[in-house]
Amino acid sequence: MTPRDASEPNGSRWSDLDRPPLNVTALRRGLVRPGELWSEVDVVQRTGSTNSDLVARAEKGEATEGAVLIAEEQSAGRGRLDRQWTAPPRSGLFFSVLLTPGEVPVARWGWLPLLTGVAVATGLSRAAGVDTALKWPNDLLVTVGEDERKAGGILAERAGDGGVVIGVGINVSLKDDELPVPTAGSLRLAGAVSTDRDTLLRGVLRSLEDWYGKWRAAGGDPGECGLHEAYAAGCATLGRVVRAELPGDRAIVGEAVAVDGDGRLVLATEAGVQEPVGAGDIVHLRPA
Repeated sequence: MTPRDASEPNGSRWSDLDRPPLNVTALRRGLVRPGELWSEVDVVQRTGSTNSDLVARAEKGEATEGAVLIAEEQSAGRGRLDRQWTAPPRSGLFFSVLLTPGEVPVARWGWLPLLTGVAVATGLSRAAGVDTALKWPNDLLVTVGEDERKAGGILAERAGDGGVVIGVGINVSLKDDELPVPTAGSLRLAGAVSTDRDTLLRGVLRSLEDWYGKWRAAGGDPGECGLHEAYAAGCATLGRVVRAELPGDRAIVGEAVAVDGDGRLVLATEAGVQEPVGAGDIVHLRPA
């Protein structure tokens, strides 16, 4: 069954006047332009996972680079390690994009989630007026009161031989009593000057187009396009003592001292060893 466009009338469309639906017509008009990255913008009322849907479309040849799929609500949204991401309808931005960086060596594709993090943080800072930080490798942090909280996440998945689907979830208007866990946050709780999702989405996608274009033009070299420096500058993990929970029930504790040229987090352990971490769950323990 073809997903229904979010602009179509339905019984619950205006059930929460504080959370109006996205204006798909205006989004297409503002984002889909000849010669630019975004090729199509689709909004659906509800789906299991925009990432799963867009990966399936790409593998069937039904989507090209620059396709954007947005859901007003996800019933099976996924984060890293298959964690579930749930939120009330229209309370956030839940979307996926298809990128096909064929001219960039595959060895550098690991930078795409980090690039997306920088782009999202930059776009939200401009559009929402909220200071954001990045937790390696793919979490967006905001400050609520004096607490550092997660307000967003990024998930990248391969789509066939030449594509990558990147999913983004951002809590926009969640209130205290709607938070899935006490450590979660939202742009609203962080004091955003705007929670207009149309404006926020356009800002994030334009920022992503800009960073992706620079990275691609540099052949994926994170140093040449300024991505490495930008990520390090916005990464709240660096300088912290952290615990890296690795596959195989292994854990490392150390100070996060750098992000290397491959996008890995480098930990300095008490044994005097610098160990790069390419995959794992990072827990911030305390400032260094």
